[in-house]
Amino acid sequence: MKDWPRREDGEFILADIPLSRHITRAGKTPCYLYDRSKISARVHSLRSALNERIHIHYAIKANPMPALVCHIAQHVDGLDVASAGELQVAMNTSMPAANISFAGPGKTEAELRQATAAGVLINVESFREIRLLSGICQSTGYPSRVAVRVNPAFDLRASGMKMGGGPKQFGVDSEQVPSLLKEIDNAGLVFEGFHLFTGSQNLKAELITDSQNKCYALARELADFSSQPVKSINIGGGFGIPYFKGEQPLDVNTIIDNLNQLSEQQQLDFPDAELIVELGRYLVGEAGIYVSRILDRKVSRGHVFLVTDGGMHHHLAASGNFGQVVRKNYPVAINKPSAQHETVTVVGPLCTPLDLLADRVELPQAEPGDLFVVFQSGAYGRSSSPREFLGHPDVMEILV
Repeated sequence: MKDWPRREDGEFILADIPLSRHITRAGKTPCYLYDRSKISARVHSLRSALNERIHIHYAIKANPMPALVCHIAQHVDGLDVASAGELQVAMNTSMPAANISFAGPGKTEAELRQATAAGVLINVESFREIRLLSGICQSTGYPSRVAVRVNPAFDLRASGMKMGGGPKQFGVDSEQVPSLLKEIDNAGLVFEGFHLFTGSQNLKAELITDSQNKCYALARELADFSSQPVKSINIGGGFGIPYFKGEQPLDVNTIIDNLNQLSEQQQLDFPDAELIVELGRYLVGEAGIYVSRILDRKVSRGHVFLVTDGGMHHHLAASGNFGQVVRKNYPVAINKPSAQHETVTVVGPLCTPLDLLADRVELPQAEPGDLFVVFQSGAYGRSSSPREFLGHPDVMEILV
């Protein structure tokens, strides 16, 4: 990958240190390595271009590694969690509880009680949650801060995963929100705003801006049904990163221009509210790599297989088993140069044909002991993989 520098001898460099030295310091492979300088630079590039009234939140589900979350918490305005476990990670950072929000379609009563006691903003997603929070407030005396997660009638087209539009388990259908707002008032909860998340992993700027505009217009319309002032409008994210051959990086400047225009409108409509963009993959995805070591080189009926000590149990997404309809290869490399290239298939050690990290890719000729690298691995890696499958060792994560 062009964004990862190499030494003259072909070794990749992370944080000014050769990859092989990082691996020696780690003590073993496989491992994930995350470059904190790349994460910081991505956040700062957005912040410098966005209106200062626009707040950037990090969605912890993209990568919940505690050290990484602690680092990024110093650079963003808020954190978004989707479980009590992620809430604990967020609460252990420097981020004030007031700037943490909690989403998810199946929050338990215990999670709602924890979130209320912590003082974080709860994105309610059903009438059931209102009833539970009302009881929690009465029994504990703690106030519940809530925003309404809205399921709009539209979606974010061309998204890797669609989170809104049509029937969805996420949020409350927009036509039911007026009734929900009445329930919030009757329950004595502290209403603060709206959360609209329509999709993720999108590389088409014009579709993202269209969704942002529709989300904001819907929030402005629904605000008329609330007796309490709107303090925040979270219009989600959806910013994608290129993974596969032929994909082009997102034209983020178009999105930034649109967000700045929305911010100007928001200052007229809701002068005391925050406009929030919630990003995960876009902030951390390109800052991470997955590294395994080649154990064996096998030739089967004329085709070369490189067998590594890592695989789908650590990096399910790279194997194609995390939502890909047609499997495609992530960008990969061998940590050395070679004048001789060959077409190979890279697999892991698991006893299943699903354990596939790269299929029929052209790479420098590799031997046992060489390091194999999967790029674009900073998001939805270790935590999204079946790490106990077939009983192989877990993978290490390191922030460099």
